[in-house]
Amino acid sequence: MEKENATLLREFVLTGLTLVPQWKIPLFLVFLVIYLITIVGNLGLIALIRTDPHLHIPMYFFLGSLAFVDTSISSIVIPKMLVNFFAKSKIISLSECMVQFFSFNISATTECFLLASMAYDRYAAICNPLLYPVIMTNRLCIRLLVLSFVSGLLHALIHEGFLFRLTFCNSNTIHHFYCDIISLFKISCTDPSLNYLIVFIFSGSIQVFTILIVLVSYTLVLFTVLKKKSLKSVRKSLSTCGAHLLSVSLYYGPLLFMYVHPASPQADDQDMMVSLFYTVIIPVLNPIIYSLRNKQVIDSLTKFLKRYI
Repeated sequence: MEKENATLLREFVLTGLTLVPQWKIPLFLVFLVIYLITIVGNLGLIALIRTDPHLHIPMYFFLGSLAFVDTSISSIVIPKMLVNFFAKSKIISLSECMVQFFSFNISATTECFLLASMAYDRYAAICNPLLYPVIMTNRLCIRLLVLSFVSGLLHALIHEGFLFRLTFCNSNTIHHFYCDIISLFKISCTDPSLNYLIVFIFSGSIQVFTILIVLVSYTLVLFTVLKKKSLKSVRKSLSTCGAHLLSVSLYYGPLLFMYVHPASPQADDQDMMVSLFYTVIIPVLNPIIYSLRNKQVIDSLTKFLKRYI
């Protein structure tokens, strides 16, 4: 009988960021503006890369893919968050919850591999400039992109499969603004220890592996840059790599905190604040970071605006 009751709970309530009525309108407006800037910035960057032949090189191929993934992450999370600010019923079904996390997991994992691919691309361009066209061929770029998305899909399928072993019977309140897998573990009637272990093993391995690629690539880039005698070349290399490292740091830090450190049942508010970085802040910052610090993108944008405005 207890098992039957445990399987009956198929709907949850997302508490959102705040329960204080006075904060709902200001927060709604803030996140609405952030979402609009994210969509315009990332889709605009994709359009710019597609329309300008000068940007049809591996670096911008990966940057356009990153912009697409950031748009996906933002669109998976923010619209539901905005609706829940004023919705009378904040109920989300188990199937909707699992679809939301599945979609988010694909995008978040794909971004990890894309950041690693971008780091390798910068290593090839700066450390082996003469061999760069031979190394970073169109075929290799497409393979790295496909590998990134396939890895994201497989990673999401693993966690989604293990979610089916959980039952929910005591509480249907998810203290979060989206269906995060850790929040589901906290309200499960079934012991989620195995699920925590799977998250630690797979998420930890993916993050450590991709971070190592980034760190090794940029360490080699740094050594190569410091050997250059041209101050202009050094500034250009450090500017491009500095923007990438800033984006990587802001993205990986919160992810490591959320999915690799031991979970605390009482840290719901803290988890939500950390989650805002990789679901809301990073998608809006990436096009700004990569555009404002990149002369080619600025020049291309200037030509585009002169042509169509």
